[in-house]
Amino acid sequence: MPHPEFDRSKLSMRPLSERKNKLVAEEVVIDPEGVLRKAPGVGDAEGLIRRVAQRIRRARKAGAPVILAFGAHAIKNGLSLVMLRLAQDGWITHFATNGAGSIHDWEFAYLGETGEDVRANVADGTFGLWEETGRIIGLAVAVGALEGRGYGESVGAVIASERLLIPSRKELRKVLSGASADKAAAAADLLEVVERLGVKPGEQKLPHRWKHLSLQGGLFRLGVPLTVHPGIGYDIIYEHPAASGGAYGRTGYRDFLVFAEAVRNLSRGVYLSVGSSIMSPMVFEKALSMAQNVGLKDGRGISGHYICVNDLAPASWDWRQGEPPEDDPAYYLRYTKSFSRMGGEMDYVSLDNRAFLGRLWAELG
Repeated sequence: MPHPEFDRSKLSMRPLSERKNKLVAEEVVIDPEGVLRKAPGVGDAEGLIRRVAQRIRRARKAGAPVILAFGAHAIKNGLSLVMLRLAQDGWITHFATNGAGSIHDWEFAYLGETGEDVRANVADGTFGLWEETGRIIGLAVAVGALEGRGYGESVGAVIASERLLIPSRKELRKVLSGASADKAAAAADLLEVVERLGVKPGEQKLPHRWKHLSLQGGLFRLGVPLTVHPGIGYDIIYEHPAASGGAYGRTGYRDFLVFAEAVRNLSRGVYLSVGSSIMSPMVFEKALSMAQNVGLKDGRGISGHYICVNDLAPASWDWRQGEPPEDDPAYYLRYTKSFSRMGGEMDYVSLDNRAFLGRLWAELG
């Protein structure tokens, strides 16, 4: 017998305009030209950052990819335009983030603000229950799933175009009866969402006044992939009735396969993991194993790659010596231990991500 499920129709959603936010985009987003070219030194990390820049130059000269995976604080710390500039200049070829990174970037683009008071809003039952965030991202992902897009591209497309095109019920039912199984399933997911919400078919205009500050929107325009690697229940969007497990799963899994394909070409390339203690090491180790499984069959396994991990925790172990013993706390830091097992070379840089990416871009420029 099925277990009881929470009934989302009982939730009271609030307009995003009512939410008090901690971060204002125009105050926190960093101008690469105006600030970071003048960034101060970073102490002992200066040599490591020069080493990272050297490896990136070498990789791009060889035509190898440079992948940057980041946690949500890179967006909250105002680094969207810095990362976008790294893409525009050809240094980074693929970006990856978690669901929260995508949400904060979208809220900056749409509202110009992000970062609610979690403690206060959980206490009064409003945390995450914001109409526009859940509705627009949920619809964007469900529509993107039908169009064959991944999660990141689906959200980026809405930010860049400032619109959503909702098919009619008749069009969706036609797809159900005549399309491939995957597309029919995506149509069924979207049909369920629009009927649950009572969404009218046709074009929905969705102004994103601050889209010029969005990494997802900017990368969509450039054609540079940004893959989103979500965890069901991790993010506020799953509270909203617009959330479709099928749509989020389909687009998220497509993004994982796009990510894995980028990793398949990582020989002589660079992987940067910035402020992501769980998502980045977890998806990377699976993608690398898939790449080795396929590559070693024809003698082209992944080799010569370089990994740089950036986080705030002080370095307490030299990972070039191998793994610490199990009674050392460093053994349990997933974001270093996992990467130390991934072959190639690895460096760890203990530094605020604003200083790390800012100095890296200045060094590359």
